[in-house]
Order: sequence, then structure tokens, then C-alpha cells
Amino acid sequence: MPLWALAVLFLLVPFAELYVIYKIGDAIGYWWVFVILAADSLLGAYLLRAQGRAVWRRFNLTLSEGRVPHREVIDGVLVIFGGAFLITPGFISDILGVLLLLPPTRSVIRRIVVRRLGRRVTVAAPGRPRDYDVEGSAREYDDSPHPRLER
Repeated sequence: MPLWALAVLFLLVPFAELYVIYKIGDAIGYWWVFVILAADSLLGAYLLRAQGRAVWRRFNLTLSEGRVPHREVIDGVLVIFGGAFLITPGFISDILGVLLLLPPTRSVIRRIVVRRLGRRVTVAAPGRPRDYDVEGSAREYDDSPHPRLER
């Protein structure tokens, strides 16, 4: 993502959050908005804790079975981001946080992330052959003593 797009994103998201908060505040009252946002933060902390423990258990189970925990690592990252979005005040970030913390929607988001990362990894080395021969990149060293290293 280009730097200018990231800067625009960091400027637009807070304005969008404030706009939604003001619109909802006009509709239901500002005190209710503060109560809802505070309750959202508490619910986010609880969901982060519960889902984080579940992901951690699956991570340890996968390791104990001798498998590589690919899915569990991605789930852990998504749970952390979901908790951070829920703790952050704002309705747009709360919706995104809930989507990242609930297992059914998290699995859909995980598939999208894996697909996007998979494309980036294969596109990262353009013009190189797709065979990944590790042996072809090895170098042999001469084990004979070098005269300048001997005393």
C-alpha cells in the first residue's frame, strides 16, 4: 500500500468514526452513545480474553500433535486486532472488531488474508523459476588448511 494511501486512511477513519458517533448521538442521545461505547470496550476486553485463550489452547494442541500452527498463528493475530478495534472507541471499529473476534466471520477473514498473502509471496520474486531447489544454492567449502592461517 502506498504511503499516501495509508496517510489518507489514517485521516479518513477518525473523521468517519466521529461522524457516525455524532449521527447516532443525535438520534438516541449523547449519554447513551457514551454508555454504549463504554459497554463495547468492556465487551471487547472480555471477548479478547476468551477468544485469545481459545486460540492459545488450539495453538498448544497443534504443537503437541507435531503439526505447524499456521492457522492458529493467523487466528491469534486476528484476535489481537479484533480486541484492539473493540477497545478503541467508535462504532465502525467496533463492527470490525466483532467480525474479527467471532469464529465464523474470523474464518472467512482468515481465508481472505491467506489468499492475499499467498499471492504476495508468489509475486514477490518475479522472473525467477518456481522450483525452490535448496540444494542448488549450497556452496562447498575447501577443508584443506590454508598456509596463511597456520603458524
